Amino acid sequence: MASGVLHRAGSLCLRPAAEPAAADSGRGHGAVMIGDSRTQRAAALRLGGSSRRELLSVTMASRDHTGLTRQLLDFQHDTMDEVGAEHDPFVDLKARFLDFKHRNCVENFSNYQSLAQQQTPKFMVIACADSRVCPTAVLGFQPGEAFTVRNVANLVPPYEHGGSETSAALEFAVNTLQVENVLVVGHSRCGGIQALMSMKDDSTSGSFIKNWVSIGKSARLSTKAAAGNLSFDMQCKHCEKESINSSLLNLLTYPWIEKRVNEGTLNLHGGYYNFIDCTFEKWTLLYREGLEGGSKYAIKNRSTWS
Repeated sequence: MASGVLHRAGSLCLRPAAEPAAADSGRGHGAVMIGDSRTQRAAALRLGGSSRRELLSVTMASRDHTGLTRQLLDFQHDTMDEVGAEHDPFVDLKARFLDFKHRNCVENFSNYQSLAQQQTPKFMVIACADSRVCPTAVLGFQPGEAFTVRNVANLVPPYEHGGSETSAALEFAVNTLQVENVLVVGHSRCGGIQALMSMKDDSTSGSFIKNWVSIGKSARLSTKAAAGNLSFDMQCKHCEKESINSSLLNLLTYPWIEKRVNEGTLNLHGGYYNFIDCTFEKWTLLYREGLEGGSKYAIKNRSTWS
């Protein structure tokens, strides 16, 4: 069995031979038992090499996460030598974190201490989970400036949809943090939108992705009506923006969001990041009765940054 392998029914954890846990006495030197011992087995394996870690404990599947947390607390100050560090992706992350610490904590300590006490962001950002479109990187948000939630295809479910991580984040950002702006950011070549546009009208699926993106069905139908004669890629491009506006309208189904928009204390914005030519399009949703054409909705303050 190779070091670091994660079994389907278990996890691997390390304990130094010289530091057996008090709770493990009588169970074999260095072995870690997580959860109810009646339902679990642990096998201690000897590791070769010069690593300070001598034993590898294999713990069978458990839902008792408190055991894992106890291990973290036991080893929180540990500085063991990494095995195969030249292939460890966390080596680069460590260097980036230390750079972040120097720039944000060491060089700007007073601001960092202030953020440690409270956050007062002006923005709530809803963005896609796509690795290419991190809003913090694209828009240069600094710590404390944007309360952010990311999901597949940057969708906002309507209020009637019930609880979700997105609606929970919205409730906290608007009601507790009292952000002044909600920004929904979409992007080019969105896989979630492609999944949405590929769905059949009457399809049912056990896929988490398809069940989630079905929130955007109204944007899909609008796209089919407006751009159904275009290629699939062009339809997806159209829907990427259509779904942003659909999410903006869904935001207004939340009573506490609509109330603050009507009071003028909250603004709703759409953003579209095109990473093909590295441009960003921004617009603001205007919402009030008696607009031109009898609609309650309009776009204002549209601009493109290129």
